[in-house]
Parts: sequence; C-alpha cells; structure tokens
Amino acid sequence: MRSYPNLRHLAYLVALAEHRHFGRAAEVCAVTQSTLSAGIRELEAVFGVEVAERTRRSVILTPIGHRLAKRARELLDGVDDMLDTAQEASEPLAGTIDLGTIPTIGPYLLPRIIPVLRARFPHLRFSLREDKTSALLERLADGRLDLLLIAFPYETEGLDSFMLFEDAYRFACAADHPFATAERVEVGRLGETPLLLLERDHCLHSHALPLLEAAPEIASTSFSATSLPTLVAMVAEGMGATLLPDLAVTAGLAAQGQEVVRPLSGKTNSRNIGLCWRRRSGRAETFLRIGETLRAWSAAELHPWAASEAPEGGGSGG
Repeated sequence: MRSYPNLRHLAYLVALAEHRHFGRAAEVCAVTQSTLSAGIRELEAVFGVEVAERTRRSVILTPIGHRLAKRARELLDGVDDMLDTAQEASEPLAGTIDLGTIPTIGPYLLPRIIPVLRARFPHLRFSLREDKTSALLERLADGRLDLLLIAFPYETEGLDSFMLFEDAYRFACAADHPFATAERVEVGRLGETPLLLLERDHCLHSHALPLLEAAPEIASTSFSATSLPTLVAMVAEGMGATLLPDLAVTAGLAAQGQEVVRPLSGKTNSRNIGLCWRRRSGRAETFLRIGETLRAWSAAELHPWAASEAPEGGGSGG
C-alpha cells in the first residue's frame, strides 16, 4: 500500500519554502528546530527525493522541493477549506477571520466598521493585516488571509467578490492655490497645476489615471508619495495639489485647516470598495453575510463628502 505524507510534515515543508531557514520555519510552526528537521527527513523518505539542501548557514530547496512545496500549500489550503466548511455547519458565524485591507482604505474605514461587525457577529473575531493589493492577493491565494477589503477595479480571477459602495475623488489643494476658491474644479484643468499622486504600485494611482486623460501633460508635472497623509502634508506645504478619495475626506484626513477640498466636475470616475475571497472557501456564506451587513451600513451611514460654501473672493477654477 502506498505511503502518504503527514499533513504536519507538509506544513513544515511550506514554512521552510517561505522562510528558507530551519529556525524561523520551526518558530512559525511552533515546534523545535530538531522536530521540524526530523519531519522534513521523514517527508523525504516518503517522497523518495531530497527536498532541501542543507548548509551550516542556510537551506536551499531543490527544484523538486519547490514543486512539492507549491502542491503542499494547495493541499493544505484545501484542508483548511474543509475545516472551514465543517465549522460553518457546526458553528456558523464564529471563529477568526484573517482580514486584509489596503492603506488607502484601512485607516479610514476599519475604525467605523469593526464595531458594527462585532455587534452584528459577536462570535466572530477579526485579525487584521494592511498591505498593498498585490501582496494581499498573494496571501489570500496561499491561505494566509481569508477575506480582503480592497478597491476595484482590480484583477481578481478565481475569486468571488461583493461590492459595498462607490468612492469618488475630490480635489485637494493649499488654501492659497488658484483653484481653492472654485465651487468645482474642472477635470480638464488639472494639467494646469503640479499634481501629487501615490506611487505607481498603489492601486489608487491606477484608479485615478482615467480621470487624468483630459490633461495628458500632467505626467511631466507629477510627483509621488507613499501614503495619503504624506500627500496631504505636501499639499499643505504648497508643493502641489492632489486627488483624495471621498472615504479619506469624510474620515477627516484633510481637516487641519491648511488644505481646501473641492468637488470635481467633468469626466470624473470613482473606485469601488468591496470584499473578495477564494471561490472554494468553505466560509463563503459568512463572507456574504458580512458583505450584506457592510453594504447596508454604508448606504445608511457613509454619507458622501459635501462641499462647504466656496471661500469668499470667487474664482474660476472649474
């Protein structure tokens, strides 16, 4: 009869592939280094091949070791989904959900929705991680996260998604900027001012690009920053203007008195905030319930930012 590998030993192999160090892999697996090393040797005996090359300072997976680690990760994900399915049947809406979100959403939405979710689902616990979308999707794919709260459009092939609300863009500038007194800023005039954007690997950058098509010269006058607070700080110093998502504005990001936020007019666009999860997840029903709760909450409580009356002095920024 064929011998089958131990699931725990497969988990050791996956940890070793991720950390490339016996000590760190053992720490992640909550076992001693000797236990993990022995488990890898037993796994090699079952497979009949060497999965790792050991040196005094490091460990290198063999080519077949990499292939087997990838298959092991997929197998363990399937087992996790089986356990989730069983938990969903025996104890629905309970347990821990590893939730990932992006920096342009997390600080401005999580403080508002986590209390709502805790009240609605008292037996659910949320473990939170913030990162860029590509990194979150990678963690979702290999089972290190259960659910993502991200901005769309974004390529999420093989995942199920649930849209919550639209998030429009606003124009932000210093109080002495020529457009500060405009009732609305015309999109076609954005090329007339240095525009600050997030770095290109932030999805907010790509989401805003269609809005800038009317001002192609903007590319030569753009600067980049790593976060929305950094953008606002640069705006307050008069280094240029920027585009802020409505979600951040309503959360008070640009409310220090040194910045002015104005609506946009013309061919504007918005991003969509939504959830996504692995299509095969055994907790899909729970994620749908969470999505329905958040969609209803956002419709009732998340009111779009409304411009105050334009400052005195007039202006024709749009």
